Amino acid sequence: MAPDGATSVAAVTAFVTAVATATILIGVTLTVVGARRHEVIPGRPTQVTTARASRHAVVLVLCCAAGMAMWWLTGFIVAVIAVPTAALLLPALLRTPASGTPIAVLSGLEQWTRGLSGMLVVGAGIETALAASVGSAPPAVRPAVQSLSTRLNARWPISEALRAFADDLDDATADLIAATLLLGAQRRGEGLAAVLDDLAVTVADEVRIRREVEADRARPRTTARIVTGITLAVLAVLTVSGYLGPYGSLLGQLLLTGLLTAFVGCLVWLRRATAGRATPRFLVTSARAPG
Repeated sequence: MAPDGATSVAAVTAFVTAVATATILIGVTLTVVGARRHEVIPGRPTQVTTARASRHAVVLVLCCAAGMAMWWLTGFIVAVIAVPTAALLLPALLRTPASGTPIAVLSGLEQWTRGLSGMLVVGAGIETALAASVGSAPPAVRPAVQSLSTRLNARWPISEALRAFADDLDDATADLIAATLLLGAQRRGEGLAAVLDDLAVTVADEVRIRREVEADRARPRTTARIVTGITLAVLAVLTVSGYLGPYGSLLGQLLLTGLLTAFVGCLVWLRRATAGRATPRFLVTSARAPG
């Protein structure tokens, strides 16, 4: 039997609404992507920015197409927004958030400080020890140590070179090590090696505590990933089997949207609750070598 006029109008209205919603979503996202300032990489700034924007655009179009397909298959117009939103937000919400300086960098600073102390014990000067520590520096901190050595070889004052070293690492622990070396360079007295040994012990304790904290934070994130996976699987099964039929009405669609929004809100709260906060730095200004 052919559908009556009211049914046809409702179908056309739903289709137009879905297309308009998907178009607006694509337009807003492309505008945001185009307006974002990307990090400039010397030699390839234009190519990197264009490739990144293209990837975002392709992913967004595919997600919107998947939402449209889900709407056609299930009759749930909310899928036009829910599917792209889930595809774009869930990976970001379930990813492990950055929590300040990576533990590998802190561990590298601890090892580098111990090695530097050993060089000072055998009678090397601070500048000589810093320049010679590049070869034994752990990979996580070697670029910063290499830059420090390069600045010293370029006749930078040691105070400016150490402040720039702290800026390169951008961490409160690096500030503490740089400040200790600054004081040692100013006083030129004995005992700096022992101070660095004690400082290395302190950094090692910080690394141990950070690992324990990260392990505790990883547990709820793992649980959230498992619960999210189970929830998506259950929703897929219920959709295919037709058990979500009662949500097909306008009120049901609004209720389903509210439930999905609340679920995403819980993931946002969990991400914020398990995100670490970097310790504020105290060597925040670095003097650069005169040009």
